[in-house]
Amino acid sequence: MRSFFKKTLPALAIGLLCQHAFAKDVLPAKLPTKEDSRLQEMATSNRIWNGVTVSQDGRIFASFTQTEGPGLQLAEVGKNAQLTPVPDEEWNHWDAKDPEHHFLHVNATRFGPDGFLYAMDAGNTGIGTGAQAVVGGAKLVKIDANTRKVVQTWVIKPPILKPTSYLDDVRFNGDFAYISDPGAPGFVILNMKTGDAHRVLDNHPLAIDHLPLYADGKKLYLPNGKEKRVGADQLEVSPDGKWLLFQAIPGPLARIETRYIDDAKLSEKEVAKHVHKVLDTWTTGGTAIDSDGNVYMSQLNTRSVMRITPEGKVSTVISDPRLVWIDAMWVSKGALWMPAGQINRTPATTGGKPSTVEYPVKIFKIDLPIAPSPRDHQ
Repeated sequence: MRSFFKKTLPALAIGLLCQHAFAKDVLPAKLPTKEDSRLQEMATSNRIWNGVTVSQDGRIFASFTQTEGPGLQLAEVGKNAQLTPVPDEEWNHWDAKDPEHHFLHVNATRFGPDGFLYAMDAGNTGIGTGAQAVVGGAKLVKIDANTRKVVQTWVIKPPILKPTSYLDDVRFNGDFAYISDPGAPGFVILNMKTGDAHRVLDNHPLAIDHLPLYADGKKLYLPNGKEKRVGADQLEVSPDGKWLLFQAIPGPLARIETRYIDDAKLSEKEVAKHVHKVLDTWTTGGTAIDSDGNVYMSQLNTRSVMRITPEGKVSTVISDPRLVWIDAMWVSKGALWMPAGQINRTPATTGGKPSTVEYPVKIFKIDLPIAPSPRDHQ
């Protein structure tokens, strides 16, 4: 089968039109006005989230951005916006004296192929803000969702952890966990069986932030007034485990065979030779991949979710005015889950202006004839 996993495709005009305008604070953005009846509201919260994961028995878990200040970072989401801390209250309160057993900044959560719940602690509180990575804070935490007990923790330490590292997201491939690090653009490759880790693609041209970010037609700014730019962020593994797909938040989408990043003995130069651009994309909050290798990617500038097939065909899955900053999505059997975090309405992206978030924030679902990738979860 021909696919973009086997062939580099030409750039898509939509990506270029949406992004190549460095001097503009506002870009044309035709926002949807009509609500789509297929969109189902599944959960609400008065605390902003940036990721959702769902167990096989339908339990919903979310990670939280701390935009409203320190507090709950990982929770099970119940009825009537009830949030239960995971694994417990203590883990959700930072303790600088014991960084390996408390969350500093959970940026992602997901169930792994083994059925356990994983939390990715960034080990830092921000990207481009001057914040420094905290040794002991950067860690991948494995949790039994039924007993709410921590099963194992992998702490990422220097020199793998860089001074500006921000461990953003994680995907699994056999014994390996692939972790994106937009704070020090590149990827951490963790062998969960041995505990060894190494870095790949540090400051690679396809891992760094070439373009500013836009949402709802507006350029995003940090509270310090700088353009918000984020390098290597989203990543997905093909269902056969052969390819790693990745991109900086504004794109482009790129790929590399996993055999080159798994091998810690290969030189940086050798690994870099095998990276190729797949296609130009757009400002993206989050991605997901299904069992057929279709990549789902939010389009923050149009409140949409797009589908990119293995053949490189791009289409719109859904466009709805309620889809304000769809972040890390989740594929379950027969559905795509979408957390609408409204992050573009927070001081973190508006140059420090007062929040215009419309609470509660929501998690939506759309029924689709899809199934999760076996490399992702069961």
